[in-house]
Amino acid sequence: MKPKEKATNYKQAEDREKDLKLALYRIQKCRAYTGETKVSIAAVAREAGVSTSLIHNYYPSIAEAIREIQGRSSRAMRDVKHQDLIAERKKSAAYRQEIEELRAQVANLASINEVLLDENHVLKAKMNDRKVVDLAARKPHG
Repeated sequence: MKPKEKATNYKQAEDREKDLKLALYRIQKCRAYTGETKVSIAAVAREAGVSTSLIHNYYPSIAEAIREIQGRSSRAMRDVKHQDLIAERKKSAAYRQEIEELRAQVANLASINEVLLDENHVLKAKMNDRKVVDLAARKPHG
């Protein structure tokens, strides 16, 4: 082998990237040599004659471009998750506010309940006192 010759399977990174982009383009235009019609990392790998791991490990920009075409780009997915997180935080804050308000209401009702229980106890004690006359039990004069 001459010093400037390369192994038959080895390609320069720029050439390989160009091959991957062309493979992606052919699939998108329904002109794939392999008959691929659906864009995926596996389809692009088959069309370009490489492994999927090569795309994942050495050409992340190609992998991301494929995901974007599929509507699954990591940036888009991250943005959706971020929006979901913001919405959940707002709901959580509203729930915390509602819990605080309900706790205040429960404390207020507990206070009122204690006062009513005390008054009820006092009134029962007065009813049992011999000096107290039950007006409802007395018959009206007639």
